[in-house]
Amino acid sequence: MATGGEVLVKLLAGYGVECIFGIPGVHTVELYRGVAESGLRHITPRHEQGAGFAADGYARVSGKPGVCFIITGPGMTNIATAMAQAYADSVPMLVISSVNSRHQLGRGCGYLHELPSQQALFAGVSAFSHTLMSVDALPEVLARAFAVFRSARPRPVHIEIPLDVIVASADHLALAATPSSPPPAPSWALAQRAAALLGEARRPLILAGGGAVGAAAELQALAEALRSPVQLTINAKGLLPAEHPLLAGSIQSTQSGRLLAREADVVLAVGTELGETDYDTVFDGGFELPGRLIRVDIDAQQLGRNFRPHLAMLADAGLALASLRMALTGSAGEPTWGAARAQAARDAAWGEFDPATRKIAALIDLVAHTLPGAIFMGDSTQTVYAGNLSFNADAPRRWFNASTGYGTLGYGLPAALGAQLAAPGQPVVALVGDGGLLFTLSELASAVEAQLPVIVLLWNNQGYGEIKKYMLRHGVAPIGVDLHTPDFIAIAQGFGCQAERVADSAQLRRSLKAAAGRTVPTLIEIDETSWLARVAE
Repeated sequence: MATGGEVLVKLLAGYGVECIFGIPGVHTVELYRGVAESGLRHITPRHEQGAGFAADGYARVSGKPGVCFIITGPGMTNIATAMAQAYADSVPMLVISSVNSRHQLGRGCGYLHELPSQQALFAGVSAFSHTLMSVDALPEVLARAFAVFRSARPRPVHIEIPLDVIVASADHLALAATPSSPPPAPSWALAQRAAALLGEARRPLILAGGGAVGAAAELQALAEALRSPVQLTINAKGLLPAEHPLLAGSIQSTQSGRLLAREADVVLAVGTELGETDYDTVFDGGFELPGRLIRVDIDAQQLGRNFRPHLAMLADAGLALASLRMALTGSAGEPTWGAARAQAARDAAWGEFDPATRKIAALIDLVAHTLPGAIFMGDSTQTVYAGNLSFNADAPRRWFNASTGYGTLGYGLPAALGAQLAAPGQPVVALVGDGGLLFTLSELASAVEAQLPVIVLLWNNQGYGEIKKYMLRHGVAPIGVDLHTPDFIAIAQGFGCQAERVADSAQLRRSLKAAAGRTVPTLIEIDETSWLARVAE
């Protein structure tokens, strides 16, 4: 007899799933019955939050959903933060959990791992949360999940399976994956109207977000046809190559970036929430779009949020951009706009950066040049904040971090593990601070065990440095931010990693090159105070 758990694994393989993140427990043992012979790779994190972050990193880099097997109750509450980060950043994640048997649900009798309603708890951090009350519904519910991932705004999906359903007979179920419908195409009439507005614009501007990450070619073609500067959100870095003359970077929160937005007479915002963590990181409400706004999004509700559009198109980003290019009959842009205006905005923004930001920007560039094709996964830390402003990736899916959207800590290291699984031939760098690394430090063991040669670039300021600065700026005595920090080198070596401290650019370059040739993780520690004091911009 094939059980529900065994058929689930076969169905996942049919949908193209290649790996699973999870910590086996009493309640999920039967989910694992068919894993050994399935060909799926299993990664064991040291905490379910690490499982969620790793699945997130895998999904962002591969474009495919990260899949987790999670136990009832504490396993699910542990992964909640990771699901919330993925929800905020529109990352596809499939969380399959156990739950108490059907006759035990909602009774409050003190059963192992019991929650009043696990499904209700996770409905708020998922596209949908479903309790599988019959094994017969398994193919249908999985088809719904993959339809969300492939044809709608991708977000986590939670499917909980009661213990008695996991072991129910499922021999009769079809094992074929259900094809998903294509994502929505734009109305041709709307595309013609939008193209007419763009064609008449003297100073067009394109704002592209993570929702356009699969549409790099279409975005570049339209920008070049319009001679329009392009500003990218953090999750959209790389949609235009770093040296493209129309790239204005990710400077929306600088005065220079805001001036560019105010000068634009027509703005095309595609696949972006226009939210504050990309457009107003100084939180003063100063980002404005006085020109006519055209919005493109796969999420109908998002089209009306934050900034009211002159014209809204519900469509997949790639299909919409291709339609706009096809409908465009000409461009009336000013000769001094386009590339010249993008370059001027970039130069002016660099002039706004303080010396520390410039030095850290040079550090990030050094890493990128030393490790061509590197993927950066970051925590909320100073190196990430500087890179968010200054760094331009050469290709999409190479710069991600948790400083946007939900804004959690502890993301960088486990997300880097998932990214390395998705891109085994590329260097993956985790940009972390000492405070954030302590949230998920145990995932170094997972990386060693899985032979994932991630490079952990640790920026050590002996505490929560950015929060301390914020407290001081607002006249609050800094309490709880100066931390005892351990010997990270000794700890990393104890896990089986290579580890060293570097004091200057030459040492860092040598260390990075050595790390790139290893099969185990490498931790490279940089002391903030000494680096900023010694290293030139």
